[in-house]
Amino acid sequence: MDGIDQALTAIGPRLRELRTRRGITLASVARSTGISESTLSRLEGGGRKPNLELLLPLARAYGVSLDELVGAPQTGDPRVHLRPVTQDGMTYVPLSRRPGGLHAHKLVIRPSAGEPSLKTHEGYEWLYVLDGKLRLHLGERSLTLAPGEVAEFDTHVPHWLGPDDDRPVELLVIFGKQGERAHLRARPATS
Repeated sequence: MDGIDQALTAIGPRLRELRTRRGITLASVARSTGISESTLSRLEGGGRKPNLELLLPLARAYGVSLDELVGAPQTGDPRVHLRPVTQDGMTYVPLSRRPGGLHAHKLVIRPSAGEPSLKTHEGYEWLYVLDGKLRLHLGERSLTLAPGEVAEFDTHVPHWLGPDDDRPVELLVIFGKQGERAHLRARPATS
């Protein structure tokens, strides 16, 4: 068996592992991809050879790259090269590259002149203050958060965030466009 045949043979078990690790059914994958359950079953069992028309929606559904899905060898520099984006006095450094779902960013907000302008948009946001003091306007409330403090809110509520003084503030932000919320699974022991 040559390298291509070996790679194609390994895709089926990899698909089954991705699906079972996520605890989802063939029916659920079929609904999200538009690929029939029988085709998915044959792909996982090795009865059907995968092609790009099948693999692209599956990679998207599982939130993995096509290279990861087909087991392509890693190439090039393994270091992550983060590309900051600066907009409206804020510098965003993306920490996750997964399509859809939750997105993580490091955010640096510089002081600016002028009054805060509250905005609303689709989603849910969780933030953690790394350095500086954060002023968070959330609806009618105004809060000051120090390093180590956390806030979470529905972004349909009018909000604004920025430094509370004349120094920049640094945050870790997790944002879900469809309103996914951050969940804490480990809870401290009660006394």
